[in-house]
Amino acid sequence: MFKLKPLIVFVCLLSFISCDQISPTKIIRFGHGLSTSHPVHKAMVIFGEKLEEISEGRFKVLIYPSQQLGTERQLIELVQIGSLDMMKTSAAVLENFSPTIKVFGIPYLFKNKDHYYRVLDGSVGEELLNGTEKYWLKGLGYYDSGSRSFYTIDKPLEKPDDLNGLKIRVQESQTAIDMVKSLGGSPTPISWGELYTALQQGVVDGAENNPPSFYLSRHYEVCKFYTIDEHTAIPDVVLMSTHLWNSLTDEEQKWIKTAVEISVIAQRKLWLASEQESLEAVKAAGVQVSYPDKSSFVEKSKSVADKYGKDPLIKPLIEKIRNIQ
Repeated sequence: MFKLKPLIVFVCLLSFISCDQISPTKIIRFGHGLSTSHPVHKAMVIFGEKLEEISEGRFKVLIYPSQQLGTERQLIELVQIGSLDMMKTSAAVLENFSPTIKVFGIPYLFKNKDHYYRVLDGSVGEELLNGTEKYWLKGLGYYDSGSRSFYTIDKPLEKPDDLNGLKIRVQESQTAIDMVKSLGGSPTPISWGELYTALQQGVVDGAENNPPSFYLSRHYEVCKFYTIDEHTAIPDVVLMSTHLWNSLTDEEQKWIKTAVEISVIAQRKLWLASEQESLEAVKAAGVQVSYPDKSSFVEKSKSVADKYGKDPLIKPLIEKIRNIQ
């Protein structure tokens, strides 16, 4: 028995050293509601690959697409309590949790695409991301979600009055509800995963979204009219649970930020290509794509900006965005 002791001590010591030197891989679970063919999902794949590369294998990202883990609202709640590590949500849904995000829902707030990017990449975009932390959500970046336009089953929308009496699906967002109301429509909140059936069964007369989402969701099979009025430009937001974020070292946080930044740049290129491909595809499928005079839509929706311009949280943000050149 005495002779075995040195061997036992040596084996235990070797085991301790090995375990101390080998860092276990940290798994990050990343949920979202879009299909795997969507440019946002492809950007998440790039994020995962870059993070694994930068961290030399110490992080691995598992992506759960297509509402596998729930709706965007449910995913946000899971991230808040730390049951899910990361997610992508539309800013329209996030505004229910972080009130300043409502500014993205104001119609015709951005002058053009360059202005939109300058806002997201500048101090206002950073301020809005930082504002989510008090709600246990760490804002890490924005994915481009283009501009949202109306698509309908029975007729095109050449002017706001054409929305009168139509039930239009919107996200779970007060600003989206206000926007549709201002134009004369009847807003109807429905989750993304249930929308195809709702359109098919006539629960709603139409919806509003960007070209890739309209195409990849196959909503064009039901809605044969797409009106490019581009009423809002609402980004997608990449979020991490503060429970996880605060447990990471400074170096690990830097790795994640870097990987997100790389994926954001890649996603914008993927998005532009997808927008063109999607419009061409829906036209080929028989969808009538029209480009109405936006001036009447801009004028009629001004009441939304007026309403939120009285909100002390939103007013300074509107002013800052409008002053960005």
